[in-house]
Amino acid sequence: MHYQTYQVSDRSHESKKDIIQVIGEGKVSVQPDHAKVTLGASTEDKALQVAQEENAVIITEIKKALNQIGITDKQIQTTDYSIYPQYDFANGKQEFRGYKVDHLLQISIHHIESTGLVVDTAVKHGANTISGVKFEVSNYNQYYKEALSMAVINAYEKAETIASTLKVRLVKTPILVTENEKLPGGPIPLEAAAFVKSAATTPIQPGILDIKSTITATFEYQ
Repeated sequence: MHYQTYQVSDRSHESKKDIIQVIGEGKVSVQPDHAKVTLGASTEDKALQVAQEENAVIITEIKKALNQIGITDKQIQTTDYSIYPQYDFANGKQEFRGYKVDHLLQISIHHIESTGLVVDTAVKHGANTISGVKFEVSNYNQYYKEALSMAVINAYEKAETIASTLKVRLVKTPILVTENEKLPGGPIPLEAAAFVKSAATTPIQPGILDIKSTITATFEYQ
């Protein structure tokens, strides 16, 4: 997290410049227009082959069902396939219980209003792992540039306020501007238990996506 820093140099050495350093912040709020859902199947069995076969059947059914509601194979991508041995611990002893097979798919949804339908369809056809939904905006870079411009303006306004308070004259053009690290938003976690197998579509609201930018600007003053 970035914190606001106001720095005014001292005049103890003539070689040092009189500067004011500030953090500029910009934010643009937009409506997401597409989503990515990560979901899949988790199966367990003492025999690895059985666990794999059961998992494959579920994943195949999920893909078929998604195809039927308009999700193409190009929109479905495997993001994780893993096998873990499972153990129980009793009386200080480790006992092998079986194998756990996890297969996660990431579904790219072009029509964001279909997000709830996609999740419900997958759950009805065997998905038992819902790891997250991430809402995104197509023209992110355009909005980020707007936020960046706002951050520069915000930095100047802060520096001007500080200079006015100190009763000094600010040199309007900064001597240094640094773009700070982007902090992308993460997915919204969803619990599998929240989805019920019913005729109703699970309501998933994308809300508003805040695209933020921060810069560090250094100004001279006289």
